[in-house]
Amino acid sequence: MPVLKLSQAVTGASSGQSIELVATDRGALSDIPAWSKDTGNPLKEQFEQDNEYHFVVIKA
Repeated sequence: MPVLKLSQAVTGASSGQSIELVATDRGALSDIPAWSKDTGNPLKEQFEQDNEYHFVVIKA
C-alpha cells in the first residue's frame, strides 16, 4: 500500500514538490527506493524513527 499511496500523492503534486510518506511496512524500505528509481521521482531522504519509515520524494 505505501507505493500506491505515494503514487497517488505524486500524481496530484506539482513538479519539484516534496512528498513525505510515513510507513510502518518494512517492505517499504526496498519498495519506495525501487519505485523512485523506476519512475524518475528522486528519493531525497529516508530514515527510521519510532518504528516508522519516513521517505521524502521530489516530484520530477
